[in-house]
Amino acid sequence: MTFTLPTDLHTRPVAIVGAGTLGRRIALMFTTRGGTVRIYDPVPAAGRAAQAYVEQNATDTAARIEGGKPGTATATTDLVEALAGAWLVIEAVPERLELKKRVFAELDAAADADAILASNSSSYPTSRFIDRVTRPERVLNMHFYMPPRQSAVDLMSSGRTDRAVLDLLLAELPHYGVFPFEAHRESTGFIFNRVWAAIKRESLSVVSEGVSTPQDIDAMWRINTGLPAGPFRAMDIVGLDVVLNIENHYAAENPALPAGPRELLKRYIDAGHLGVKTGRGFYDDYAEQD
Repeated sequence: MTFTLPTDLHTRPVAIVGAGTLGRRIALMFTTRGGTVRIYDPVPAAGRAAQAYVEQNATDTAARIEGGKPGTATATTDLVEALAGAWLVIEAVPERLELKKRVFAELDAAADADAILASNSSSYPTSRFIDRVTRPERVLNMHFYMPPRQSAVDLMSSGRTDRAVLDLLLAELPHYGVFPFEAHRESTGFIFNRVWAAIKRESLSVVSEGVSTPQDIDAMWRINTGLPAGPFRAMDIVGLDVVLNIENHYAAENPALPAGPRELLKRYIDAGHLGVKTGRGFYDDYAEQD
């Protein structure tokens, strides 16, 4: 089945469902053309924090983009209000399959008929949660990393996505300062995340086996790669609970994966140390971080 593409993209809002670490950063990127972004989260404080993050960073982020100008973000606890008129809806809720199935059924029912529905899922292909969606031709994966610093985006069909949806996003997203790459077949972890998963898992294994420490691994990483941050600092930024959810998903698909990395993550999570968002993870120096 074909899909009628949205028109008037530059006068219609983008809706972000989920105001967490990535939700607010995705919202920031879609304000860079002077447009309006609506952020939905059932927790009012989360929405307010996401809106404040965008307001604090919109001018600087837009200035980095050719022709960019800062737009606005508004937060709401009303999903229908958030979706009204949106040409693009991006789901950024926790990495739980049943939750995503429920959310996409709600989005399909409430969004405009020509709205594209995208998932920022970091490990689930959208083919896994479109069984309650009546128009799967408008659904796809749109996986962000950590914009605006890491601004690549994976696009991947649900297997039933209209080809025109992918082509539209491949053409439009660079105007917002994000750069799409298409996964040409279904792939758990998409493109870059498959490579990153192997690095992350082996780093966790080295620590769980007592061979080294997070700090020493990151220090060696910086020296040998010239990059500013190592894998443990990066995991703290993402959130160790998110990292564990992803690892659990990979392990469900491949039971042969070592348990040590997941056990190490769980010890930190059980202690309440989730990374930047709780002020402590593998590092404890996040008081001044966003």
